[in-house]
Amino acid sequence: MQVGINLLCLSGFIEAEHLDHLRRLKDLGYDGVEVPVLRGNPEHYGWLGQQLDSIGLRRTSTSVIPSIHANPVSSDPIERQAGRDHLDWALDCAIALGAESVGGPFHAPIGHFTGLGPTSDELRHGAEAHHAMAERAARNGIYLSLEHLNRFETYFLNTMEQARAYVALVDHPAFRIMYDTFHANIEEQSQTRAIATLGPHLGVLHVSENDRGIPGRGQIDFAAIFAAVRATGYDGWLTLEAFGAGLPELAAATRVWRPLFPDFETLFAESEVFIRKTWAQAAL
Repeated sequence: MQVGINLLCLSGFIEAEHLDHLRRLKDLGYDGVEVPVLRGNPEHYGWLGQQLDSIGLRRTSTSVIPSIHANPVSSDPIERQAGRDHLDWALDCAIALGAESVGGPFHAPIGHFTGLGPTSDELRHGAEAHHAMAERAARNGIYLSLEHLNRFETYFLNTMEQARAYVALVDHPAFRIMYDTFHANIEEQSQTRAIATLGPHLGVLHVSENDRGIPGRGQIDFAAIFAAVRATGYDGWLTLEAFGAGLPELAAATRVWRPLFPDFETLFAESEVFIRKTWAQAAL
């Protein structure tokens, strides 16, 4: 098991000014970081990868679909191609970064709704795009971890029953699912049953409290969740996801308008200890 942290708590674009925070994460015992890839170019992420190497942090990445005009599941072939071009860009940046996995909701634009659930054509278009992306990712030693979101953020992928079916539709060994405890807390009747449904297709586990703050301070039963995850044989990334108030790239979708933790030091230190302790106890 490796403990990571999604750096969206700091910023949507990681630069030199954030390096002291990254060094602190290493000192606290984090194994790696999840880097937001929302803008920029591969050259920037190549530089960041070098900085992370020097600090001693492994890394994954997270990306989104930014616009309805670059949407890989669109019925419009021009928009669909723009979406696939965006997926290629995100993968280019992840390769330059040295990421182990590309995660996030890179299926449909966050906050965009059609008034219906996903159509068979949308599922087919998405599966074709993600199969091609997984094929290229695998050639570069990367696996994909597509993230489900709750119904208030997307209509495309909400539950683990849907996720399991979509994995079969994509049909590639480098294609997995990012399980997020916050979204599942809204959508699933039982998180332990949802994890069992997903089974071996878990790529990255997002450890996210019901209020998006510090895990262990809220309502989610992480002890039961970690036990269920361990029962699947998973031994990969446990990545903290907590959001601050200053994230303009995602604020409209995440609805985070207030501070959800007192300061970065408290978030970093308390969360790392909680995740490791709870994971270890889940084996007993």
